[in-house]
Amino acid sequence: HMETNYRETLQADFDAFDISEELGFILEEPLTHLPDYYRVWMDLANNLAHLIESRKLRDLVHKMPVLSPHLLSNHRELRLAHLALGFICMGYVWQEGQHEPAQILPKALAWPYWLISRRLGLPPILTYADSVLANWKLKDPTGCAVLHFFTVSLKKGHIKKELQKWRDNPMLPRGLLYEGVSNEPILLSGGSAAQSSAIQCFDALLCIQHEGETGAFLTRMRDYMPPAHRQLIETLSVCPSLRDFITTCSSSDLCQAYNSCVSALVDLRSYHLNTVAKYVLVPGNRAISMGCPLRGVGTALNTTGTGGSDLMVFLKSVRNTTQRALILERPTTSRET
Repeated sequence: HMETNYRETLQADFDAFDISEELGFILEEPLTHLPDYYRVWMDLANNLAHLIESRKLRDLVHKMPVLSPHLLSNHRELRLAHLALGFICMGYVWQEGQHEPAQILPKALAWPYWLISRRLGLPPILTYADSVLANWKLKDPTGCAVLHFFTVSLKKGHIKKELQKWRDNPMLPRGLLYEGVSNEPILLSGGSAAQSSAIQCFDALLCIQHEGETGAFLTRMRDYMPPAHRQLIETLSVCPSLRDFITTCSSSDLCQAYNSCVSALVDLRSYHLNTVAKYVLVPGNRAISMGCPLRGVGTALNTTGTGGSDLMVFLKSVRNTTQRALILERPTTSRET
């Protein structure tokens, strides 16, 4: 009876926070098709790489009808529409490269994208929740391997990481104007690992408190998460401190278990930091030293993350703060022995 009540309570929490016992924060069984009314969106999204290479995407968007999102009837349809429109918007803005970004997002994109975003509680820009959590399908239906079905930003390289935001971006200093939505440009950060619901949940559960600009940035990135995930992080943040409980109960086993979790998170953040240095900063600096014609812009973008953070300062800060959360076991006294 107690086991049944526990499972029911646990499932209620999973439902409330829109998470899965098997997949965590990943969207379960994401769709790959929308109702036929929205075929033009899916056609553009599925052919985005070719349309960007051939410089045809903007022309096709200009001919696109303004579709109402009201025929999208459930959460999965809304998530797929948000994902598709997000990729199309990125392609439209950056089709001509970082030196000629579009300043205005046409109403045929901006208006339905804005309405869909409001229904989901997400901003109208491609987020981590789109490109990672909702952008997958089984590569092998009998196995566990996954494959991203919109791969333009992940494998094709047509939309570079700097091309993914219109906040803290020197090429769009005032932001992007959403036609039919606002009379002023809108500033939005791009998809970032800082928007990972899982990572911020680990921080909240393990009581790793990031302060100053780093803490403020991470808190702002929660606005780019699905609302239910954001609520889970905020709920964990106000719960009684797990770390304080472990330090007061003087259990060596609990202390070691906690430190193992924190150490794993430190290792993950160190790996992330090294990967960024190897594949982002080093190639970027090499291009600048070779006389890249956009070296000034490249320098600014090379040191700034997609979310708008000062890249290496931010990554080192979160790693070091995580490391400081480790509990130093008290030496055993002769009386305790």
